[in-house]
Parts: sequence; C-alpha cells; structure tokens
Amino acid sequence: MSIRVMLVDDQVLLRTGFRMVLAAQPDMDVVAEAGDGVEALQELRATAVDVVLMDVRMPKLDGVETTRRICSGPNPPKVLILTTFDLDEYAFSGLKAGASGFMLKDVPPGELLAAIRAVHSGDAVVAPSTTRRLLDRFAPMLPGSAQPQHKELERLTEREREVMVLVAQGLSNGEIAARLVLSEATVKTHVGRILTKLGLRDRVQVVVLAYETGLVRAGGGAG
Repeated sequence: MSIRVMLVDDQVLLRTGFRMVLAAQPDMDVVAEAGDGVEALQELRATAVDVVLMDVRMPKLDGVETTRRICSGPNPPKVLILTTFDLDEYAFSGLKAGASGFMLKDVPPGELLAAIRAVHSGDAVVAPSTTRRLLDRFAPMLPGSAQPQHKELERLTEREREVMVLVAQGLSNGEIAARLVLSEATVKTHVGRILTKLGLRDRVQVVVLAYETGLVRAGGGAG
C-alpha cells in the first residue's frame, strides 16, 4: 500500500517540485496539498494521510501551530517539518509540537524519500547529532526549557534514565549498547519502555523532554 503524503507549503513551485519527486516513487502517492495551515487542517478532515511535509513559515496559520493541532488529534499522521535554515527556532518549536523530525528544503531527493519512509515506519528522521545541535542552540532561549525535573521521569529505572541521557546526547542504539555493554536489542527495549512510560512518540521527543527537564544540559552534558 502506498504512503499517502500531504504537501503543505505556501510556495506553489516548491510543492510542484516535491510532487514530481514523490510521484516517481511506486510506494508514494501525493493525496492532498495546501498553501497554509488552515487549508491543511481542512484537507485532513476529508483525506486520509500518512505523512505530512510541513513548511513552517506560512500565512494564516504557521506550520508549528498546524503541527500542534494535527498531533493533538486522534491517530494523527506523522509530520516532517521542512525548514530553510538548519538552526531554525521554528524547527525546534515544531519538534516540541509533535513533529517526528525536520529537514532542510534543499535536501537531496533521495534523502527526502528515505525520510518519508522512515517517518512512515515510525522512526524519527532527524539525525541525533543534528537534533542535539538544534536544541543546544535554542533550548536555553525558549520558554519551558528550564523546568524542574519532570514528575514522570521518576517512573524510569536507573538504567532507563541512563539510556535516555545517552539518546539525548546523540548516540545511536548501537553506540549506547557499546557504551553500556549491552546488546543493541536490549537498548531498543529500554528506549521502547522510555517512550511508553513517558507517553512520547519517538526519539525526537525523548531528546526534547531531556532538555526541558534539565536531565541533559545545553551542550550535551548530563544534568
């Protein structure tokens, strides 16, 4: 079954370019388009979508608020934020709003396609090091980034907190396994339990929460 994709961008030429790339793929189908957030929300009420490619800077309703509204609904599609600048405060806000990752608009077509497939399969598509760099830049500046320890963190075991810190520091499952002398399957299990206990969607949200609660400080060190 094809991945149903929605394009949300106020620039028609960009949408056209993305549509041409996606239309050439046998496993993807562009089922809806919108030029702003208001139109996107209307389209989603009438169309089943798996992945939304979301611009951030749009008239009427920007991509961050649109993402927040989409992700707060039942069984929401995955949202992939598209941004013009690598270190963009809008991308940070988009991750906090529930997006599964962000990419630059000038990303090579192959990377964009891989990202859509990864998001659809349930993975976060932001490289951990890129997420960490983004958060290092903006976490100290935005509201909610210096909250006391989140109460839910108390539900984690000592090992799970240890794994969460390493996820937030940008390590992959394989790197965490090597650091803690565990199997990669065990690390994957710990990450899954962290997501379940904290009610998080993916690794991106783990990283955001680790920064917000002070579990990891800007710069990547443990809090």
